[in-house]
Order: sequence, then structure tokens, then C-alpha cells
Amino acid sequence: MPPAATRQVPPVPSPSQAPVNRPPRRRPAGPLLPESIRPAASFREAVRKLHPRELVGKPVLFVVAVGSVLTTLSALIHPSVFTWVISVWLWLTVIFANFAEAVAEGRGRAQAESLRKARTDTVALRLRHWTYGMNLRQAETEAVAPSELQPLDVVLVEAGELIPADGDVIDGAAAVDESAVTGESAAVIRESGGDRSSVTGGTTVLSDSIVVRVTSRPGHSFIDRMIALVEGATRQKTPNEVALNILLAALTVVFILVVVSLQPMAAYAGAAQTTTVLVALLVTLIPTTIGALLSAIGIAGMDRLVQRNVVAMSGRAVEAAGDVDTLLLDKTGTITLGNREAASFIPLPGIDHIKLADAAQLASLSDETPEGRSVVALAQQYGLKAVAEEDLSSPRFQAFSARTRMSGINLSWENGAGCAIRKGAAAQVAAWVTLRGGTVPTEALDWSNGVSASGGTPLLVAVHDWDGPRVLGIIHLKDVVKEGIRERFAELRAMGIRTVMVTGDNPLTAKAIAQEAGVDEYLAEATPEDKLALIKREQAGGKLVAMTGDGTNDAPALAQADVGVAMNTGTSAAKEAGNMVDLDSNPTKLIEIVEIGKQLLITRGALTTFSITNDVAKYFAIIPAMFTAAYPGLEALNIMGLSSPTSAITSAIIFNALIIVALIPLALRGVRYRPASAHDLLRRNLAVYGLGGLVLPFVGIKLIDLLVSTIPGLG
Repeated sequence: MPPAATRQVPPVPSPSQAPVNRPPRRRPAGPLLPESIRPAASFREAVRKLHPRELVGKPVLFVVAVGSVLTTLSALIHPSVFTWVISVWLWLTVIFANFAEAVAEGRGRAQAESLRKARTDTVALRLRHWTYGMNLRQAETEAVAPSELQPLDVVLVEAGELIPADGDVIDGAAAVDESAVTGESAAVIRESGGDRSSVTGGTTVLSDSIVVRVTSRPGHSFIDRMIALVEGATRQKTPNEVALNILLAALTVVFILVVVSLQPMAAYAGAAQTTTVLVALLVTLIPTTIGALLSAIGIAGMDRLVQRNVVAMSGRAVEAAGDVDTLLLDKTGTITLGNREAASFIPLPGIDHIKLADAAQLASLSDETPEGRSVVALAQQYGLKAVAEEDLSSPRFQAFSARTRMSGINLSWENGAGCAIRKGAAAQVAAWVTLRGGTVPTEALDWSNGVSASGGTPLLVAVHDWDGPRVLGIIHLKDVVKEGIRERFAELRAMGIRTVMVTGDNPLTAKAIAQEAGVDEYLAEATPEDKLALIKREQAGGKLVAMTGDGTNDAPALAQADVGVAMNTGTSAAKEAGNMVDLDSNPTKLIEIVEIGKQLLITRGALTTFSITNDVAKYFAIIPAMFTAAYPGLEALNIMGLSSPTSAITSAIIFNALIIVALIPLALRGVRYRPASAHDLLRRNLAVYGLGGLVLPFVGIKLIDLLVSTIPGLG
């Protein structure tokens, strides 16, 4: 071996740990995000939604609209200030409800308009005949429009050109600008033969050229589907939303029967009511607040995902994310940084650190893997200088390969002597030493097992020189667990979600990483079949399962999972199988998706609670106003001290409309979610939104009454 520099060995610093890549809380810049929503446009859309065809699917609003028609007719036949004011505010109630939905949909339209700019009408070069390895310059091509491309067509895309359709790279590699879809300006590499072969139509090739096999039909590209989804054209009500709509419809029917049966009894008591008063009573009885905001809550939930560059294929997927019981997470790139790093050199007895570091560096010069480069970097922390090829004596490099699982170098000197250095997997390096007549010390094997048991990966370093073949020591490769990930798993545990780490590592390494990261369980040496079996086993126990994946071999498990998040960098098969696509390809984002799903469910539950309790105060306003004349004892129920029957009814109807407007920001933003058990969440909802919904109307109706009572004809 060439002489090595001598210097005091410094303490080996611990590997740097990057923070967990959490999506920003604030709205990031990107093409998926809407421009400012114009209130005037949303208001016009709200008026358009007064069409019966739009209202019939919303039972509560449909009843309010019918009541508005009846009071308007009454105002025309028997005009009075009271009747006209009630009619106007009933129409405003419907318009405000439509306005909430229009604002939520307006975000989607702005996002869709931005995405439409990514669609291309460029000319595509379709290859008539293609075989792997052919000379593309001599290939026969034809220029066609992207709309003419069909699945399995093969197109050539050069540097500077737009990719005409979704597909998979089947030849070549290129840097691709995907900012038109993801909003991320940094180019990404797309290449054939791996899990990063998928490309999206409308993105731009920046360098080199690639051959793409088309996978989408015209009008069914990824961008087309994204436009339809964010625009709301294909948004279907989720099961919970449908169930809540049925409940609201049932309550509405019950209260219609109550109001209809009330009039004969009122007439018998000599207190017959006008149509306007009966409609006002009905509107205050039915849960108009949640009926008005229900659609906006669902649309806003999907929008919050889009803000984080995640596209959900349906509202059902977002809702399912909120009910997830088990989370499957890949170790690499999610729990760990993704590449193992050389953490320390462990010399065998009689070998010093510098000699081991020097040999490890030389053996890693031809290893272009991240692990190999980290070995060179660690050697330089020991004071060794970077080695150039011209500084070595007749070097012959052996590059790392998956077959040999070793890298190394052979050196020759002028006197005919030389040496060979190898670095690699313990079993392969031990076999290399044994084959050359050497022996492997028991310490090397025992210490290697110790590194594995600690969650690391041992690499042996060996040399064959004039002293014969022998092992110099061990390199400890460490999977660096992301900083803060343990706390994130603790949050999930507080939500009642069980986390399972999935890895191809051996059980010893998997166990150590799982303990360090704080996951609940782990699946070692996992195959695609193992993942699928685990998901089915969890689902058989009544659990909802979420997982991420990017490869074709992940497609079956993604399709089976209740929430399957495919990475945008992954294959077309993975994206087709999942029900969500993460445009940033950040597996950790699955945790954020679960939180957004829970926030959607909590927001819906909180506003439903508020809506139901909110009606109680209105009863105390309207019931005394209707029957105090016939039954003076009911005056005791007028605990708010409202001025007159007409001002009481008017105040209740005005408050009923204004509270919808006041709650629109909360419906769109969502109730703030804090990890907690279901019991704690329910108790907080009842305390904040149940009690708040009970108290706020008493205050609001009284304040409105003070103003209304000053108006002639209402006081």
C-alpha cells in the first residue's frame, strides 16, 4: 500500500440528520394553487345555483328555497314590511349557502385554469418502428398531434421539447422540468428501467433525449384527470357525506310534519299563523347551518390536499385517510434519510484507524454509490487528503456491482510488488480473503454481527499485499433516522394509529431501526406479496390501512390499501393503482394526509354539532312570539327579552343567515386539528362547538333585536 498521511485521529462526528420534510403550513407558490378568489364572481355563481336542478340535491336548502318562494308570494299578495324583510333574508340564506360552495369551487377552477396551461398542443414525433438500442437519428418518425397518440405508441422527445402525453421512459435518461405540474423548479431525472421512469404530459425535457411509450388515452391524461378533480366536475359525495345528507333530509321531513300539524292546533287555540311565520319557524327548526356548509367542507378538504401538492382521486380517499387505523411506511426515504452513511471505522486488533481509513478510501474510489462516497468523506474527516488517479501507481479499479457486492483497487509498483484492496459486504469480503489463503479473525465476524444488531450495516475492508491476505477492519454504515420522526410517530400513536415500518433489511437491522424511530411494528425482508398479505390481514380485522409506494411491484398493495398514495416519480402502474398521487414524491407526506383527513371529519362533526345546538336559541325566540298572545304563560320563555313577536322572528331569521357567512372561513380552513384520542376530540367538540352553538345565538339574536326593533313595522 502507498504510504498514508499521519495525523492525530479526531473524534468521529455523528452523521448529520436532516429534519423531516414537512409540507409547509402556509400556502406555497405553485401552479396548483389558485389565484385570489373574486367575491363578485363567487356571488354570481351563488345566484346561478338558485336553479332548482342545483338545489334539489341539497334537501335543507331546497326547503328553504321553497319557503322563500312562498313568503315572496305572500309579500306580493299581502305586502308588509315584516313579510318583505323575512322573504329577503330567506333568499339571502340560500344565496349565502350557495356562496360558500361557490368560493370552495372557485379555488378549484383557479387551479384547473393553471393546469390547463400545462397541456400542450405541440407536435409529437412518433416512431414508426422502435427496437431497444436502435440509432434514433436514423429512426423513421412521423409528426402527429398529441390528441392522435394512443396507448403503446412510442415517441421521441428531444431536449427543449414538451412531453406530449403520459408515459414511461423505455430508452435513455433525461433531466425533466416538472414545474408545470408540481410547482417545483428543480429538474428531476427520468430514466428507463426503474421506478423513476414515469413522465407526465406537459412537462419539459431539459437535456438529452428519451423514448417514451404512451400510457394514456387522449383526454385521459394525468393533467386532464387533475383538472376534472380540482374543478369538482367528478367530485362525488363520500359515504359519510351521503349519510349526513340522509339524516338532514329526515330531520327536515320531521320538522315539516311538525309545522304542518301545528297550524290546526294554533287555529283551535285562536292563534292561527301566517304563511310567513310558519316558514320562518320551519327554517329555524331545520339544521340550515350544516346543510348550507356541508358541500363546502368536502370541497375544501380536497383543496387542502392540493395545497400540499397531493391530488386525491376522490373525496372518499380523503375521508378514509381520516379514519385510518394502520399506517404502512417504507423505511428508506420515509423513516431514514434514504442513503446509508459511513458512521465510523472499527479497526481490528493491531490495526490503527488511519491505516483502515486509508485502505477504505482507496477501495471506495470506484464506488459511485452514496454509501461509497460517504466512506471517502469519512476518511477525509480523519485528515486524509482526497486521492487522484494520477497519484496512484498503475491503479486498476474494480467498480461496485450488485453481483460482487464489493469495490476495490489493485496497485502495482516498479519493483513488481503490489497490493489489492477490497471493501464490501462481510460475506463476500470474507470469501475473498479465504480464497487467497487467508483467515478471517473471529472478531471481524463477531463485531460485524454487533453492527447489524445495532441497526447498522457492516462492510469489511481487506488487503492482499506482501504480508498476505487479511482483514483490516469494519466500516459501520448507518441508516440515519430523520430528526423529529420519532415525535411524529408519537403523535400518530396519540391519534390511535398503529405504524408499521416495511423494509427489505434483515430482522436484526429492522428491529434496531424500528426501536430508534419509535414505530409500533416492523416487517423485515418484505416482498410485494408480504405487503399485500399484511394489508389484507389488517383489513380482515376491520382496520383501514394506508400506505405509500412508487414501483410497479407496489401496485397490488396500493390498490388493496384503503388509502394508497403513489409517488409522482413512480411508475404509471403505481399511479394508476393508488387513489392519491403525491406530486412532490415525499413519502413522509402520508402523515400529513392522515391529519388532513382527520381535520375534514372533525370540521364536519364540529359544524354539525354547532348547527344543532345553534337552533335552540331560535326556538326561544320564535315559539313565544307565535303563541304568547294565546298562551300568556309562554312569555316566561322569552328569556332574551325580545321587543315584539315580529322583531323576534325577524332577528332569528337574520341571525340564521348571517351565521352561515360567519362560518364560511372556518368551513374552508377547517377546524384546527390536534392529535388526541376520539374521546378527547368529542369532549372538546362538545365544549367548544356545542356550548358555543348554544350561547352565541342568544347573544346574536338579542343584539339584532335591538337594531330591528327601531325599524317601523318590525318593532
